[in-house]
Order: sequence, then C-alpha cells, then structure tokens
Amino acid sequence: MPLVQLVKWQWLDYTRTHCSRRNLRVHFATVPAFLAANAVLVAALLLGMWIAATLSLAVMAVSLAWQGRCHRDEPERPEPFSGPAEAVVRVLVEQWVTFPRFVISGGWTRALREHDKR
Repeated sequence: MPLVQLVKWQWLDYTRTHCSRRNLRVHFATVPAFLAANAVLVAALLLGMWIAATLSLAVMAVSLAWQGRCHRDEPERPEPFSGPAEAVVRVLVEQWVTFPRFVISGGWTRALREHDKR
C-alpha cells in the first residue's frame, strides 16, 4: 500500500480502534517514549553508541508491547499485520503521524469524553 494511502486508511480507522480509556492513556504515555527512543536510536547508530542504541530499542519494544497489550481492551482491534515489513511501516506511521495527528486534532480528547458517555 502506498504511504499516502496507508496514512489515509489508518486515520479513517483510528477512532474505531482507539476508544478504551486505558488504551488512550497508554498511547498518550508510550508514543512520546517511542518517538524519543526512535530519535535516540538513529543518533546512537550514527555516533556508534551501541549501549544507547540497545537501550533505545528496549524502550521502543516495551512501548509497543504495552500498546499492543492495551489494544486487547478495545471492542474492535486493528487489522492484523500481513507480514513483518508491513508491521514496521504501519507502526512507524502510527507513531510518527497518526497518533500525533489524533492528539493535535482533538480526537484523543473526544475519544476520552465519548468513553465517559458509555
């Protein structure tokens, strides 16, 4: 799937698969951690700082594992990954584009309010 199409597809499906209070809060905490660790990983690799690279990979893994665990709380789960390459691309797009857009657009706050109404 072309990147532009993936971004559009993820955005249209995001509210449906991100509405549980726990999942919303966990994403709010772990996406910034993932992004920071992702940036540290790139810098650490460029500078040959292998311990920092390893630690950043660990932070990214814990962040994604926690997010994945909290997706079990959702009434509707995201589409399964079709393979490892697609998983990497979808995760990076979600972390760097879709979730920040969800927060900035007010979608995260609306989803929390809607959860309270249920």
